[in-house]
Amino acid sequence: MTDQSPPVDEMFYEQLAQDALRGVIRSALERAAEPAGIPGAHHFYITFKTRAPGVSVPPDVLAKYPDEMTIVLQHQYWDLDVQHDRFSIMLKFGGMPKVLAMPYSAVTRFYDPSVQFLLQFEEPEIVEAEIAPLTPPARDPNAAPPPSGDDDGPKVVSLDQFRKK
Repeated sequence: MTDQSPPVDEMFYEQLAQDALRGVIRSALERAAEPAGIPGAHHFYITFKTRAPGVSVPPDVLAKYPDEMTIVLQHQYWDLDVQHDRFSIMLKFGGMPKVLAMPYSAVTRFYDPSVQFLLQFEEPEIVEAEIAPLTPPARDPNAAPPPSGDDDGPKVVSLDQFRKK
């Protein structure tokens, strides 16, 4: 009997596959960032680790969601900035506009319920580090500011009660 060790994946195919699937998220967000917005009935639930490296969220939002949060992109979002390895977006929390920014590597789930499309990723390794300062993207001076104050728009909802245990 020969003692053969299992082959070693020096190509890191699992990580390559994860990166390629995160490219699907980037492509979907690029479409959402176009002037026409998200087409048809599509909308996105994006779950991410709030303390993953490179994530930037306001301190009050981080206090409320210290581990993970889900954002919904449907009708009311502003300043969606899609880059090769990260994105940022302005959403309203309690009627106040706030900017969130994150690398795609922080995303653990991407779900479009209109077509039952789900991507689920391995959770990123969280390293306790200082929280990156919030740097909002440059706004177009000619663009209308997002509405302020209380409104009847979408609210941030914790989806923990719906998760399988």
